[in-house]
Amino acid sequence: MAARSSPWAAAGAPLLEARALTMRYTTRDGRVTTALADVSLAVASGEFVALVGPSGCGKTTLLSILAGLQRPSVGTVLLRGDAHARRLGRVGYMPQRDLLLPWRTALGNAVAGLQAQRVPRAERLRRARALFRTFGLSEFEGAYPPQLSGGMRQRVAFARTVLAAPDLLLLDEPFGALDALTRAGLQRWLAEIWGRLGTTCLLVTHDIDEALVLADRVYVLTARPGRIQLERHVPLERPRRLEQLARPEVAALKAELLAALVDEAAADAATTRQGGPR
Repeated sequence: MAARSSPWAAAGAPLLEARALTMRYTTRDGRVTTALADVSLAVASGEFVALVGPSGCGKTTLLSILAGLQRPSVGTVLLRGDAHARRLGRVGYMPQRDLLLPWRTALGNAVAGLQAQRVPRAERLRRARALFRTFGLSEFEGAYPPQLSGGMRQRVAFARTVLAAPDLLLLDEPFGALDALTRAGLQRWLAEIWGRLGTTCLLVTHDIDEALVLADRVYVLTARPGRIQLERHVPLERPRRLEQLARPEVAALKAELLAALVDEAAADAATTRQGGPR
């Protein structure tokens, strides 16, 4: 099913837009693999968008392209309507692992991006300490990564991402490795922080509940090669609570999204058993 036109994108030029992105790789044995096929999406300024899809569908590849870390085989990425705008260093990208440097303190890890941008030391420390107060991390400024819980490490990694590029954040399953209780707490925390910062987020997740709790809109990718299968608006006001997922209209949306993912996973498994390419 083709993605519907987004009312946010239609209202004006999106902050970030992908147009007909296709990504192909050539393997060592000379075979061509298509990771993404004709992917188009848009994220408006101040919006929170989630991207869900089965494993191996190209979600991380798509984020890497949007962040400017890879170039697509075909297609265009626009930042504030400009197809030639430099994205690398201007778009915050938080990978699946926190990648904190063990020899740096929490504060030292958070300012790493600003340091790479050659922001003066006093200024980067001022910004980081102000954000640590917002994030509830002030008492952990001098702690080293092994001394922090998984949830605290993710907060530090998120602070590093926000400090480096506060306007647009690409989040690649940031809570995927955490236990359910910690993950639920960080989802609430992220929703609150996003509201305070007024930033724009594109979140990749396998968790439909996470997408519904956090996002204004949800895109669903097909199995490889990843294509946009669905685009849906989340009909919930903010602030949100987990119990709102029991509302009939939200439960119906969750069932639709889950059915799309299950169907794609089943189709991918059948293709794999038959030895055919996706």
